[in-house]
Amino acid sequence: MPKGIWIFVEHTAGKIRKISLELLSQGRKIADQTGEPLIAVIAGEGTSPLAQEAAAYGVDQIYLLDSPPLAQYTTGAYTSALTKLIREKEPQALLLGYTAVGKDLAPRLAQRLGAGLASDVIDIEVDPEKFLIYKRPVYTGSAYSFVEIVTRPSLATVRAKSFPVAEPDPSRQAEVIEATVTVDPEDLKVLLQDVALLVTSRPALTEADFVVSGGRGMKAKENFAILEELADVIGGAVGASRAAVDSGWIDNQFQVGQTGSIVAPTLYVACGISGAIQHIAGMGAAKFIVAINKDPEAPIFSVADYGIVGDLFEVVPLLTEEFKKLVSA
Repeated sequence: MPKGIWIFVEHTAGKIRKISLELLSQGRKIADQTGEPLIAVIAGEGTSPLAQEAAAYGVDQIYLLDSPPLAQYTTGAYTSALTKLIREKEPQALLLGYTAVGKDLAPRLAQRLGAGLASDVIDIEVDPEKFLIYKRPVYTGSAYSFVEIVTRPSLATVRAKSFPVAEPDPSRQAEVIEATVTVDPEDLKVLLQDVALLVTSRPALTEADFVVSGGRGMKAKENFAILEELADVIGGAVGASRAAVDSGWIDNQFQVGQTGSIVAPTLYVACGISGAIQHIAGMGAAKFIVAINKDPEAPIFSVADYGIVGDLFEVVPLLTEEFKKLVSA
């Protein structure tokens, strides 16, 4: 019989990513409701120190896939290694983050396994008869679909900030299993030569509690400096609309929207962003939205909790100074 609620654990620079901590926390609740064990899968090289961190969030078992071919993520190697492990152990469900890695890996696994996949999930319901029901937004967030997957395993990628992170218990122990890693040579068609890391003190865009984004109203690349200053004062991340990215003012990794990153911060500050539907789909889940735009008819004001009609080049520096006073108080 298939066994276990599996969580694919992503990690960077020796630390488990927040989205994976969210999944481990929610996975513990799902495991308790279904009577299944909670199992973490950690792939990479030299990953054994991460086992205790994962165990603290309620994991029963941990599969360590520790091998040089998995040192850096590549689609083929990870798909090959995880497919073999899943076929051998037959989990009930596998949850991954709706991240760059998760969005790449999950559909590959689903195809190999002949399994169903729900993407961009924002909630998971345990049903006594149907097992897990996945809630996901459709039509740019204007409606929701509820997905039942009849295959085992059922696969899902889950949006960041959909679930809270539980308080860890450092005393909790988990059974650590060093799984045999086998990678089919046919899957090693891409070899990663080097990785260029963006060194920044700011939080990851999808995990930030505060996001300051700029759009077409920024007018030029150098003007994003005023948004960066505000973001640094409040400990937030910088984002952008597709128009700003297409104009070459900021790299596409900062794009927020249906074709970029989906964010759900506590505070989202939209500066010079008109409010196209695809952008709203990427940030509409923010708890509080502040819009700054010279056009009082801009669509962004229809979703904003607070709107400021004015020149962002005057308003943003004023906000920055006020936040500096609050932070230093």
